Amino acid sequence: MSAGTSELRDLHTQARAAGLQVHWEDVSGAPRTVEPEVLRAVLDSLGPGAAAPTCAALQTGIIGQTVAIAGSSRSAAVWRDEEGRQSPARCNADGHWLLPATPGYWQWQQDERKQPVAVAPQRAWHLEEAEARCWGLALQTYSLRGNADGGIGDSSGAAAWLGAMAAHGGAALALSPMHQAMGFGDGFSPYSPSDRAALEPVHAAPTQVLPEAAAAIRAADPDLAARLAHHEAQSLIDWPSAARTKREWIDRLPAWLQAHQPDLWQTIAAQLGSGCAALDDVRQAFAQWLVRHSWQQVQQHAVGEGMAVGLIADLAVGFDPHGQEAQRNADAVLRGLELGAPPDAFNPHGQAWGITGYAPHALRASGYAPYIALLRAVMADRGGVRIDHILGLQRLWVLPQGAGAGQGVYLRYPFDDLLNLLVLESSRHRCVVIGEDLGVVPAGIRDALATRGVLGMDVLPFARDDAGFWPPQRWRRSAVAMTSTHDLPPLAGWLDRSDLDIRQQLGWLDAAQAEAAHAQRTLEIDQLRAATDDWAAEAAPLDERALQLVARSPAPLALLPLEDALGERAQPNLPGTVHEHPNWRRRLPPPGDADVEHRLATFAAARTLKDPA
Repeated sequence: MSAGTSELRDLHTQARAAGLQVHWEDVSGAPRTVEPEVLRAVLDSLGPGAAAPTCAALQTGIIGQTVAIAGSSRSAAVWRDEEGRQSPARCNADGHWLLPATPGYWQWQQDERKQPVAVAPQRAWHLEEAEARCWGLALQTYSLRGNADGGIGDSSGAAAWLGAMAAHGGAALALSPMHQAMGFGDGFSPYSPSDRAALEPVHAAPTQVLPEAAAAIRAADPDLAARLAHHEAQSLIDWPSAARTKREWIDRLPAWLQAHQPDLWQTIAAQLGSGCAALDDVRQAFAQWLVRHSWQQVQQHAVGEGMAVGLIADLAVGFDPHGQEAQRNADAVLRGLELGAPPDAFNPHGQAWGITGYAPHALRASGYAPYIALLRAVMADRGGVRIDHILGLQRLWVLPQGAGAGQGVYLRYPFDDLLNLLVLESSRHRCVVIGEDLGVVPAGIRDALATRGVLGMDVLPFARDDAGFWPPQRWRRSAVAMTSTHDLPPLAGWLDRSDLDIRQQLGWLDAAQAEAAHAQRTLEIDQLRAATDDWAAEAAPLDERALQLVARSPAPLALLPLEDALGERAQPNLPGTVHEHPNWRRRLPPPGDADVEHRLATFAAARTLKDPA
């Protein structure tokens, strides 16, 4: 054996011990092997602790199953629940301990030996049969137009769409991420937050929660009022200016309340908590109170309307390495690495997202404390949560900061533990879980998630094969059905090929490639029409047929992106661009248009049809 071969084998052994996937399959199923220099760079960033065994600070399991507890004997032991109540622990013939029959955070104890164990139910919180086949809208929160929103979408805009949807029997409003932002530069993205456990105050609705104070501040300062009105009139958000102006408006509210409504201020101040003596701290705490109450009111209204789900939060896959979440959990954060995605059909060069996440060995050592806290924060006051890139529960594509997007490797995560905790918190919060399972999907993960009640995502452009688009009955019963996503062209833009024209204008397609893409799109459009011929009205336009196709699927929940309800052509985000496309900036009209009402009615009516055979 040569020295080079021996060295490579040792490198692969170290990589596997650290959770790196040396061999993997790309989106086409072709086998790939990670280059040695990539493995070395990632191993250096992970550090020596990545491969070292850690104590089980928190074990997890499922009710009805058993757990092996290191160092235990067959002598008497007890389980203690979260209130300190205890019950006898039973040991089977293999020396494993039967888990309690009630989900929760338990502590197993035998003499002085203690072991925390999170016990999850079999399935996440899910829609009952009576609620199945419900539908809703998927909204880009910033794009909404509400009552005097300062130029950035907030809960008042969502409330307007809630009413429009409720009129047609809708049950859910899925929101884009509202995590606290790192900043509002030209390249702002809601998927690159500073802190996922906090809400971004610019999505608060001052006129909804504190109408008198909000109106008085605008009236007393013509300059502020003019700037707010200017941003409210724009079709594209000027993030740096609009965010700064809206925060100025929000930050003036505490002083006005103290001067003009002191009793109300005392009530609010009592809810802000201690440690807010400094003015800046008061403003920050108040801003969180305001945005939290803004969205609580919308969720309460949804529940009052009898909606099965109400608001669905969106949990971004990672966070800015210099942000508040990274600082708060410094010992658990991946250092020197960023998250991304390997090359696939839509991004042939791969993706580098500029965000980081948690190190798997550090999560285990912490008893998954940052992860649990995050789930609780995101699920609070929500009826559902969408987990962005849920494949990250099993593995994440990591690459050294500054490396090419394709120069990465999959890092394995403790899938069973993370899934058990997700299911447990879902049950405790009565929160439906949707997992974005698109891209390079590991074998078996969709079935594993479906078994635990976590819904996947079926999206029209991907619900097809070489023969054409799938009929409704081929769509998954264990997934949410959607016409599009924020990273894809809306249905109208797909049908008129606007997305292809943009790609050609950006130089992503040369003349020959553009011609081939247009020919392929013509074929796909014909296939979409053919997929609906058996049941669609002959005179129905193709966009209406597409809505019906998605809505007729057996999915327990179908979500219609607001862009498709409005007939928009431009996609909210064009991956691979920063300045070339107005990503995350477009503002959309409020409800009320007759064409929009027709599309909502069409989508709702198709959901009432019997499950396809």
